[in-house]
Amino acid sequence: MGRLFWKFFFFIMVAQMTAIIGVGIMFSFENRERNQRVTDLDLSPPAMFTIRSAAATLQYGGTEALRKLILNAERHQVYVVNEDQQELLGRDVNPKLIEEARSLLTTEVRRRVVEEIKASDGHTYLLFLPSPSHMNSGREPRHENPPPPPPPFSFPMMPMLVSTVASLLFAMLLAWYFSQPIRQLKSAFANAASGNLNDRLAPLMSKRSDELADLGRDFDSMTDKLRALMESQRRLLHDVSHELRSPIARLQASIGLARLQPEKTAATLERIEREGVRMDKLVGELLTLSRLEAGVTGAMEDHIRIEDLLGEIIDDARFEAESIDRHVEGQARTNAVIKGGAELLYRAIENVVRNAIKQTAVDTVVAINTLVDQEKKQVQISVIDRGPGVPEDELQLIFEPFFRSTRTQKSTHGYGLGLTIARRIVEAHGGTIRAFNRIDGGLCVNISLPYDSIDPLPSSAGSNDHHP
Repeated sequence: MGRLFWKFFFFIMVAQMTAIIGVGIMFSFENRERNQRVTDLDLSPPAMFTIRSAAATLQYGGTEALRKLILNAERHQVYVVNEDQQELLGRDVNPKLIEEARSLLTTEVRRRVVEEIKASDGHTYLLFLPSPSHMNSGREPRHENPPPPPPPFSFPMMPMLVSTVASLLFAMLLAWYFSQPIRQLKSAFANAASGNLNDRLAPLMSKRSDELADLGRDFDSMTDKLRALMESQRRLLHDVSHELRSPIARLQASIGLARLQPEKTAATLERIEREGVRMDKLVGELLTLSRLEAGVTGAMEDHIRIEDLLGEIIDDARFEAESIDRHVEGQARTNAVIKGGAELLYRAIENVVRNAIKQTAVDTVVAINTLVDQEKKQVQISVIDRGPGVPEDELQLIFEPFFRSTRTQKSTHGYGLGLTIARRIVEAHGGTIRAFNRIDGGLCVNISLPYDSIDPLPSSAGSNDHHP
């Protein structure tokens, strides 16, 4: 048993023992008070039932019916006294007994062992039952013997002993119930700290449905995410080394060629410069991705008018596409304003558009559509190409670092970081990005961004949405 078990056991046991002692003292005082109560009246539950029956008989049957009931009763001889101190059957009644009954009538609330009923003959009758120990031949109460002295104060030892043993067993079970999952959590955390993320707590706590079970499931979720993050880091390191190996090898080959063939130094230097530019571009994209992964996005306080931003992107993309026999169509017609980083958002949308230009077929059009959903306060930007599309099982993977689709990896010269950077930027602005294949061919990348406000100035194009 661990320290936690004994802590639980100690505090639970102290609480239970305190409750047992308190209840024992309460019952002892109540018993003492009951024994000290000296009375000539019968206060037992049978007496209460008898008095109620007699009261009901008098109230609904009259004095004659009550007289017959009392004469036929073998036990519990009820006394019935009217306001003139006359007993219904003519029996002699001690005035002190009547006085005690009237006093009890005004003070006893829960147990009605004394009743006062107004009968149909106009008289008010007091009904009570003398105590059997004070009856003389079943008729006269006697007072010649003094009441016994009250018993000394004592605990109910046997009930307290049984309660203590039961409490010990219950405290042990309860302490084990709480400490067992915490020990399992401690062991799992220790293993996680040493690098073992394979422990699963949900199967061990499948029968529980409390906060400790929720904590176990949260631990499993945390280890899953940590395992995925570590795997992603290993994969990223592998991909970076793989991507850097090729340009470094070409650089080394170019240097060796320059030494062997000095007459080709100019061409070799040009080759070295080109590989240096490629490596610089790769390192720049990696740094950008690293900053985005770490949440370092810089100031996000720019008020970006989507119409102006998309206008610049469309103009630049149209110029680039025309040089390789592709076309870009789209006119941003929305006066929505987004709060964020203008340069980052420009780069995210530009990466998606440039990727679409690379994938679309020759002499086809890349369409850029915008739509404002005023109910959800979102701007939706769709980039549609006419390329080969992406296999369905790769639609989510295209946003992972260094991933290139099996349909386009031979025709693409990038590093597979553009869409990854775009996703991180869009998520940093509170938006979402997803891709799906179109029925008539090509890929559609849909970007949803929450907008901050609507510019009251009219749009130069005149409409809030556009479908080219």
